Amino acid sequence: MKNKLSDLNNHLFAQLERLSEEGLSEERIEQEAKRAEAIVSVADQITKNAELQLKAAKLFADHGSQILPMLPQIGKSTE
Repeated sequence: MKNKLSDLNNHLFAQLERLSEEGLSEERIEQEAKRAEAIVSVADQITKNAELQLKAAKLFADHGSQILPMLPQIGKSTE
């Protein structure tokens, strides 16, 4: 799976389009609103994760490899 933040943007706009369709029944609007809530919840987590990655990259850019021992080692056991 190779999703990008641009894909997330596309999903959000697609949901917006579904919500703005004219002639939706009340039931369908309710379904789409619930779907939108779920999408926004996941999107928030993806955005927070991207923010954290950006902060780590900035730390590395500002301090070089000397900061690496203080960052969590992804993919390595902490045992």
